[in-house]
Amino acid sequence: MSQNLVSFQLTTTDLTAIDGALKTLEDRLTGLIDLTIEQRRFLTKMGDKSEAFARKAVEVLGNNPNVLPGNFNIAELRRDLAAFDLLRSRLVRLDRLQERMSDTQLALGSDVMNGALEGYAFLKVAGQGEGLDTARKALSVRFAKGPKKAAVAE
Repeated sequence: MSQNLVSFQLTTTDLTAIDGALKTLEDRLTGLIDLTIEQRRFLTKMGDKSEAFARKAVEVLGNNPNVLPGNFNIAELRRDLAAFDLLRSRLVRLDRLQERMSDTQLALGSDVMNGALEGYAFLKVAGQGEGLDTARKALSVRFAKGPKKAAVAE
């Protein structure tokens, strides 16, 4: 086999620990919400540039509560900002982990496909007359071209 981008194995103990960690995350993060596509589209977003403004506004508003209406909840605004900060560092770590998992899965799939294609090429050449005709035909379905489309008359 010519390609082997990654050799990755998980033991039963590893999988049990990973599943336990995921369960813990799911159990502890019950306050997370799931927005619809429509909700995501119309929410005011706090990007990198807006964040400095928002942080300064929370500070100024907190120092000047007398200018706010009585129903303006500065304490909730501060809690939201603190929770935002707490989630961010963990989200960065999870994003990195998710990206590495996706890359590893992509590499594993590529290793498998390249090995399968290489093996299939050997099978086509060396497998003739070895009782492998049925297996070779079954594998060839992946490369079968569909029926040609009839030319459309103008």
